[in-house]
Amino acid sequence: MSLSTRLLLPGRFRAFVVKEFRHILRDRRTLLILFGMPVAQVLLFGFVLTTEVKNAAIAVLDPSKDAESIGLTNRLASSGYFRVEKHLESAADLEPAFRTGKIKMAVVFPPDFAQTLIEPTAPGQQPTAALQLIGDASDPNTATTLIYYANAIIATWQQERAAKLGTQGPAVIATETRMRYNPEQKAVFNFVPGVMTLILMLVSAMMTSITIAREKELGTMEVLLVSPLKPIQIILGKTAPYLVLSFVNAAVVVLLGIVVFGMPMRGSVLLLAAECVLYMFVALSLGIFISTRAKDQMTAMFISALGLLMPTVLLSGFIFPRESMPMPLQVIGGALPATWFNPVIKGIMIKGVGLEVLWKETLVLGGMAVFFLALSLRNFKDRLE
Repeated sequence: MSLSTRLLLPGRFRAFVVKEFRHILRDRRTLLILFGMPVAQVLLFGFVLTTEVKNAAIAVLDPSKDAESIGLTNRLASSGYFRVEKHLESAADLEPAFRTGKIKMAVVFPPDFAQTLIEPTAPGQQPTAALQLIGDASDPNTATTLIYYANAIIATWQQERAAKLGTQGPAVIATETRMRYNPEQKAVFNFVPGVMTLILMLVSAMMTSITIAREKELGTMEVLLVSPLKPIQIILGKTAPYLVLSFVNAAVVVLLGIVVFGMPMRGSVLLLAAECVLYMFVALSLGIFISTRAKDQMTAMFISALGLLMPTVLLSGFIFPRESMPMPLQVIGGALPATWFNPVIKGIMIKGVGLEVLWKETLVLGGMAVFFLALSLRNFKDRLE
């Protein structure tokens, strides 16, 4: 410590400050918060916070299958923004492809694409070919971005083709844009399901973890431990009130979205209610597991907020497309319940799909519920012993 600092600080106060520094440096959790969190947040936000969409899955309907249509399809696929997920055989395949939720955009070529690029529709006019771009506007931001990318790539491809043709003159591709499920491109179609996912996770997981941690902190957990109730009964009894309250929250959010913001309800209400209960049970089981590991309310709140809130907002695909994230972040996002529940809400409310499409997401959420409940019960039994 410098001479000026020694003159400014009395001996006892200086010793107290040095002691506090040593205490902080010995506390690994404090060092992790001070230095680990800023680094993690900078890296996380740097990779996630972007409006750029990459590697988006598209479907291509190309009845002509000529050199021009294949060349343009390859240009779209080689741009890095798109990957051809599926080649469709007819227009009837468009709806099933979009209903699965995997396809973000479809490119529809006319049967005579190459011919219309060469021959004008009328004497004295430039050759014109029609091309249709259909976006999945259940996520309007992503759909708009992909349509913009596709138009830019098509324009560049036309310029390069015109340069190769030389004196033959440039052809014109007239693109028609359609937004499926959300023609008006209302942002609320993405906002309401995402907020519903976030609210149910926070209310269910965070409040449950804090409640049981408070029981342990106040010493009232011993009363439950010596009661005739079995561990599974204690866990289910603790989660039951929050399950009911979370369900009320879900119903309020859905009603507000439908009545106030004009959200559609094209699927089964009973299926939506069942999926909400399943997701809430996953969140409650996760909250119980956090509470069995946390010693007090502050620790439980910290784990819930840091481990659930930020990853749910950033990595679940609620705001930022997961396809644009690095693979490690996509893997982490795949372990979040919200990643699987958000497409369930959109699929039921906006697209009107059922379990024949959402069976995979439902099975994953069911597996998560059983997994976290088993972990919670195991940790709870260890405490009983």
